[in-house]
Amino acid sequence: MYSKNLTISKGIDWPMVWLYAFIVIFGIICIYSVEYKTTDNFIQTLVGFKKNYSKQLFFFAACAVLAIFILLTDSKLFTATSNISYLIGILLILATFIVGKEIKGSKSWIPLGFMNLQPVELCKIFTALALSKYLSMPETDFKKPKSQIIAAAISFAPSVLSILQGETGLALVYFSFLIPMYREGLPPGYLIAGASMAVLLVVSLLFEAKTLLIAFTIIAILFFYFNRRRIKRNKQILLIIVVVWSFSSIFVGAIVPYTFKNVFKQYQADRIFSMVGVDNPFADEIISDMSVAEEQKIKQKKTEQQNYNVKQSKIAIGSGGFFGKGFLKGTQTRGDFVPEQHTDFIFTSVGENFGFLGSGLLMFLYLIFLLRIIRIAERQRSTFSRVYAYSVAGIMFFHVAVNICVTIGLAPVIGITLPLMSYGGSSLLTFTILIFVLIKLDADRQMVLR
Repeated sequence: MYSKNLTISKGIDWPMVWLYAFIVIFGIICIYSVEYKTTDNFIQTLVGFKKNYSKQLFFFAACAVLAIFILLTDSKLFTATSNISYLIGILLILATFIVGKEIKGSKSWIPLGFMNLQPVELCKIFTALALSKYLSMPETDFKKPKSQIIAAAISFAPSVLSILQGETGLALVYFSFLIPMYREGLPPGYLIAGASMAVLLVVSLLFEAKTLLIAFTIIAILFFYFNRRRIKRNKQILLIIVVVWSFSSIFVGAIVPYTFKNVFKQYQADRIFSMVGVDNPFADEIISDMSVAEEQKIKQKKTEQQNYNVKQSKIAIGSGGFFGKGFLKGTQTRGDFVPEQHTDFIFTSVGENFGFLGSGLLMFLYLIFLLRIIRIAERQRSTFSRVYAYSVAGIMFFHVAVNICVTIGLAPVIGITLPLMSYGGSSLLTFTILIFVLIKLDADRQMVLR
């Protein structure tokens, strides 16, 4: 289904296109900087696709062709195929359990020969379209709990499957769909409850369950004592105290231990605990005749290995100073000291080569990108287009914020790419489709899509 007027210039938000192209090209330059060797023949490596930067350049060219195809497509195609594309995305994720290829402990890839496809990455597009379709339906009343549950099921079903694959990092990305749901009327109480659970999780990592249970009980008793007169007038307050105390106790005493023992793999749990500076209490105990000192040395060595990625990343970024060492002059990234420096840790190349100034400018570009998406979202006449735009903004924000926090040691290493910068066909393809579908919907914003 193509638009009758085959032009890609009418109504196109060109600042979005140029921002997209600039960030992708800058990403290829950064990938080149970490792979550069003085003995390499640039032309041979570029044409022969032996280096990641040459492959990324090929992916960019393919994505440019795909972007033109999207801009020539009728916008109604996205609404008409949103549900079937979501179903295809779920089936692709399920297919990884049968034909999937395991990479770095996660069986979430389908080998295609020239590249490995990660369906859970691609499914973000389909989820955004399906959620937009559902919330734009005339019969959907998002103020009712039933509609909220259906929207949550659409958003988080791929996330559950991703966790079963062992890909917890991308599973967390699907929480970004709370942003468009909040824009469309999701009660803020849900977000407050979610934030409270996050705080409760961090506290449960720092203190033992018994200590926290005693603290919760003392707080509940004190709250009851100082509000006893209000409780006599309104018995619901007492019910709220009991519910909050019960949930907090169950969460700390049962849910957290079960999750870290049975859901997360040990290396994932170790990373989370290392972020807050404590040892993983749920790790497999060492059964041996070793002395306490020897066990302490093993634990220390294990902790150092877990923190190696982030440590090297922080060294590389810090060594760049304010202005950076200069293009192709980085020693940490060119010396392969930083693991995954062309994918999840590509930001280290920016910090070392271009310093605080270059890193700040890149973050400023991402900020402009996000603000542009929000501006586009607010000028839409269609609920479908507005929800989709906020979905794209949420996904972009989550990826940028988490990736940069990981590289500077403010978040555990969970395998989140930096949008349009990190090497990878699946990631670049996903963000290209997300962005250019939005650009096409915005170009046709005078149409009311359902």
